[in-house]
Amino acid sequence: MNSTDLSVLKSAVSWLGSGHQVAIATVVQTWGSAPRPVGSWLAIRQDGQVAGSVSGGCVEDDLISRVQTEILRRETPEMVVYGVSQEEAARFGLPCGGTLRLLVEPRPELKVLEKLLADISSHQITKRTVNIATGKSTLSSGNRNNEFSCNDIQMCTTYGPRWRIVIIGAGQLSLYTADFALASDFEVIVIDPRDEYQEGVDHKEVTFIKGMPDDVLLEIGVDPHTAVVALTHDPKLDDMALMEALKSPAFYVGALGSHKNTEKRKERLLEFDVSQDQVEKLHGPVGLSIGALTPPEIAISILGEVIAVKYGITVPKKV
Repeated sequence: MNSTDLSVLKSAVSWLGSGHQVAIATVVQTWGSAPRPVGSWLAIRQDGQVAGSVSGGCVEDDLISRVQTEILRRETPEMVVYGVSQEEAARFGLPCGGTLRLLVEPRPELKVLEKLLADISSHQITKRTVNIATGKSTLSSGNRNNEFSCNDIQMCTTYGPRWRIVIIGAGQLSLYTADFALASDFEVIVIDPRDEYQEGVDHKEVTFIKGMPDDVLLEIGVDPHTAVVALTHDPKLDDMALMEALKSPAFYVGALGSHKNTEKRKERLLEFDVSQDQVEKLHGPVGLSIGALTPPEIAISILGEVIAVKYGITVPKKV
């Protein structure tokens, strides 16, 4: 779940918990050049307050009015379609004749949404199934292979924790990497046991943990939505972190260093409790080969590689 939809979920839970009426609209189908992808959320309060977006602003005003005057009076979900004709698409500002199909739930259940938020916060992948005839929803365990689906009977959406990146070391390169990771919608954790680097991490959106990287990785838990990037240039810190990261289900593990140093690092790791297959998971030298020289450029190359691996794109072998 990206940060926008997570914010929508938190707003809906807060509003419902405060006694407000809230409708939740979900993008269930698009045609043409629709601005928001399937699964995007919008929460609408009875007084017109909103959180999230389903069209980037094209249809929200009309939808808010329909929710306030019609949909919140109902007990069951309603399917709402915008942009069926070229004229209507132009009226609502949908680009290229785009069409948008939304499922609007006028009675989302607070307890279900609270449980969904708790599951996501504890890094569980959770599937939410909405019965369109009754509006009732249920939660069950999901996996990353679940795809969004919606038919005349039910809507099934799978939500997972935000992707996160754990950066070992709090130096200049780490801070640039953290900034680009935040801009790319990752949760960012920086780990460093050294006193002299603690003051440098003052970004309120970055979680800084002072401690030995291997111990902290075990404490926070590394899941398939986690990338681990070792950037201290200190083998004592980087290697200890990599030992744990390579044995974990992290989707990406990378380390700073030259080709020669990377080969030496792999040899060292094999002397410990790390298998050959696990060592081969290491991306090193870290980052895409784009000729980066400055810390910001290297940070961009790192995020580029992390994002490519996240989406299953084959990363060219470094030579």
